[in-house]
Amino acid sequence: MNKKLQKPELLVPAGNMDKLKVGLQYGADAFYMGMPSFSMRSRINNFDEDAIMEGVKFIRKAGKKFYVTVNIYPRGNKVDAFKKHIKFLNDKMKPDAVIVADSGVVDMMREYAPKIPIHMSVQANVLNYRAVKFWQKQGATRIILPRELMLKEIKEIHENVPDMELEFFVHGAICMAYSGRCLLSAYMTGRDANQGICAHDCRWKYKVREGHEYALEEEERPGQFMPIEEDEHGTYIMNSKDACLLPYLQDLVEAGICSFKIEGRNKTEYYLATVTKAYRQAIDDMMKGKKFDKNLLSEVAKTGNRGFIPGFLFGFPGNDNVEFDKSGPMQTYKVVGLVKGKTKKVKGDDMYEVEIRNRLEKGQNVEVMTPDDQFTMELVGMFDLEGNALDLVHGGAGNKILQLKKGLPENTMVRVKC
Repeated sequence: MNKKLQKPELLVPAGNMDKLKVGLQYGADAFYMGMPSFSMRSRINNFDEDAIMEGVKFIRKAGKKFYVTVNIYPRGNKVDAFKKHIKFLNDKMKPDAVIVADSGVVDMMREYAPKIPIHMSVQANVLNYRAVKFWQKQGATRIILPRELMLKEIKEIHENVPDMELEFFVHGAICMAYSGRCLLSAYMTGRDANQGICAHDCRWKYKVREGHEYALEEEERPGQFMPIEEDEHGTYIMNSKDACLLPYLQDLVEAGICSFKIEGRNKTEYYLATVTKAYRQAIDDMMKGKKFDKNLLSEVAKTGNRGFIPGFLFGFPGNDNVEFDKSGPMQTYKVVGLVKGKTKKVKGDDMYEVEIRNRLEKGQNVEVMTPDDQFTMELVGMFDLEGNALDLVHGGAGNKILQLKKGLPENTMVRVKC
């Protein structure tokens, strides 16, 4: 192990119980999660009080940490609800920390849950060491730094406030507003991103309207023109590539980052498994003094992405931060099945009930990924739940039985080349 480096935390999203279990299996050290009314992912979050308490039990049993997101900017009519929620966190959940953006919520945390550590959200836009010192005086123990900070700026913050924990997003989608204080969704749909209900308008389909060479028209809003410019490639200003900092983890640790955060509470279990496994290996290799394995970049490319950049880490990215070839996501593999467990409905110790996610044919070559293994094989057996042989299944067909390999754990991923 490289004794010069402090081992960083691998922090992953838990949008629901299934994703939490996948994160545990594939190597997460800690989770961030929240309840819909108080979280920046309110539309996709499947946790209510009972479910989130069940999740807490799983995390504690595994000896891991969890941080609760309380990071929207509440309007006045939500203050009483926040008081009640904070008391619930203090009395029942007892998280390792809460993630907060609003100064009023920080004040309520100090009043109603003074023993719970406070992590300042990326939404708080803490860009300099004086702002870090300010939040430290308010009781914050960690700052989640904005994506638009450069490596040299991270170092400067750490050098000036060395006793403050620093967290950084290392992988995932980049909002066109970077730190997330965007008003586009509120303007176009009435759904405020700062209240956790972003409609992701920046990723809708737009075209330059004929006869309006500098006007953009969204496909569901014909006749509504928005001023815009384009170059010879088209209009791409809202088509940011995704962040991937796999090759730069040691640089970040040396700059003062103690927690690597993966974005994606609304991403799939497949995305979470693949990305978590890749970063787990990269961190473990780094701590052993091993050279970075470039194959890990190919692994994360097997998930949906918009092309990868290191964000602002080494300077303003300019045109390189935009994907010019296409506006939709790209990936080299797609998940076709999620193993739910062994089955006795068909004889054999290599038979598994699998949730089918995409089209799959008997005889097709599939890649099987577990937390500890990865291999390619021919799919020689496929059956329905009554044991009848099948040649073809489609995504959304429900659970089927696949003949794979002995000893596969639950939440094994089955994927094919796109």
